Amino acid sequence: MLRWVLLPDGLTVNLGLKRHRYLEETRLEQALVGRRGEGVEVIRPGVHARDGSYQRLEIAWQGLEAVVEAGHGEDGELVVLVTPAPGADAPFEAVVSGGMAWNRPGTVEAAPAAPEVLVARTRGGERWIRVVGQIVNDPYAGGLAPYRTARLSGPVGIVTGAPEAPVPEIAAVRAILDRRRAELEGRAEAYGDLAEAWLAATSVVAWNTIYEPRHERVVSTVGRLWNAEYGGFALFGWDNFFLAYLSLLEGRDLAYGNAIEHLRGHTAEGFLPNDNRGNGSKSWDRSQPPVGGVMVREVVRRHPEPWFLETVFEPLLAWNRWWPRARANGELLSYGSHEARNPFHEPVVRTKTAAGYESGMDDSPMYEDVPFNRRRNVLELQDVGLVSLYIADCRALAELAGRLGRTAEARELEERANRFAAALESLWVEESGYYLNFRTDLERTSPRRSPTLFYPLLARVPGPGRAARMIREHLRNPEEFWGDYVLPSTTRDDPSFPRQRYWKGAIWPPLNFLTWLAVRTAGDGETAAELASRSLELFLAEWRRKGYVSENLSSITGTGDDERLSSDPFHSWGALFAVMAFVEAGHLDPPEAPLP
Repeated sequence: MLRWVLLPDGLTVNLGLKRHRYLEETRLEQALVGRRGEGVEVIRPGVHARDGSYQRLEIAWQGLEAVVEAGHGEDGELVVLVTPAPGADAPFEAVVSGGMAWNRPGTVEAAPAAPEVLVARTRGGERWIRVVGQIVNDPYAGGLAPYRTARLSGPVGIVTGAPEAPVPEIAAVRAILDRRRAELEGRAEAYGDLAEAWLAATSVVAWNTIYEPRHERVVSTVGRLWNAEYGGFALFGWDNFFLAYLSLLEGRDLAYGNAIEHLRGHTAEGFLPNDNRGNGSKSWDRSQPPVGGVMVREVVRRHPEPWFLETVFEPLLAWNRWWPRARANGELLSYGSHEARNPFHEPVVRTKTAAGYESGMDDSPMYEDVPFNRRRNVLELQDVGLVSLYIADCRALAELAGRLGRTAEARELEERANRFAAALESLWVEESGYYLNFRTDLERTSPRRSPTLFYPLLARVPGPGRAARMIREHLRNPEEFWGDYVLPSTTRDDPSFPRQRYWKGAIWPPLNFLTWLAVRTAGDGETAAELASRSLELFLAEWRRKGYVSENLSSITGTGDDERLSSDPFHSWGALFAVMAFVEAGHLDPPEAPLP
């Protein structure tokens, strides 16, 4: 998060830190939010314009506290300002190095006669990297890359530009960044009471949007820690469709790019994998919940350009056709995993664990004690949530097929939606007022519940009476899903709820979002508006408290750093907690409405 790259050249400017205290010298060469361990940096992310015109973060590391801002100068060049807080207990230095990323051609060297300058020569020509501040000559501060150092006893600036460009004073750098921040905040003002939410939601996506060199693309990812763990980038089956939708808060191009680049990762069997990794591997044995049609339909609704729809429709249709072929369990569907090419020798293929990964709710109590059927390659659980999402996917794709004039495919999709909707009716339990998951090994319904049981509303399966009963008796019941913080991923009376860890009770953005959409689809605007408002409160509380946009939150404390959780503190899909409010306020189109 302290490295800036000039595209397409690949010139990098990296900000490192060095601490010197008595015999101890320590260095920080990379900075990531949420890293764990003794003595690691602690980052509070701030606002970040998607185009890089302004960004801000706070960093604390081994006694140093500083604000780092970056943006575009008047000529489009990079300007950075590091402002340390007073009172550090040891001398610190800013170590500014340069290099070429991804084997791009070019050189960076220290200017012999200018101790504050690095000279970069790339395909785009010669560019100087200037460090502004109290320059020191420290031969032990850096590694093998050319670098310059400045003492952090006061502000330090970094400015790139042509060799003949004048060197600005710190005050001039400050003034440039103040203007850029004001421009970004001016854009946010268009959202009125949601200005702060817009800044937070667009910033987490911007911070996690990367240039991905293997396929030469810009793509939003779930988070930088995941990218590092997965060999460069991590795209996930349902996460990245949500990111395409979230990108609508910023504009057309990133939404288009995120949808297209994600669909490029489909497998030879035609499905979108659970994860698609920078190291070249994929989840060839499993997919993830089928939300692609619903999310891409919203991109098309907002920006209905024919070429985009033509690009995305075929892979989405292939994925839709794959589900009943690969995951049938009687007349309904179950999550699963099957034998497939596995060159990286992933150990969990064709197991219950892998089937849990396909559900996106890895260790949900719904799947406790449910066996995996290796003959059918599925869990012995006809899954209400999966079937409902699949019906909604069929109907969304039927609308898109109609827009393309593909009447045969539209008819095929509607017929499949109707067939599964009729089969889902068999899971309605009148005395419970629920559609309940069905254990195919025991031939009885399962008592374990989660918000996925409200997804039949999204599929438009229950009539008004049943819908009202589901919302009144279960969603708004404080002994089940309502309460101080909503929505827990399992009911509050479930024996696993006190654990909170992962899907055993924590609040998850996609569950809130899909349940909200389901309730809107059922026509209960009051409940939907309340769920959106309460989700926004959770989102803004984390942002204001720590600058976090958490992967999940405690449904006991409402925070993302509850010690019971396992939660990435800066996860892009956390912005789903906020996006509902933009629909409720009319800034985004109603996703439950038919395409015009």
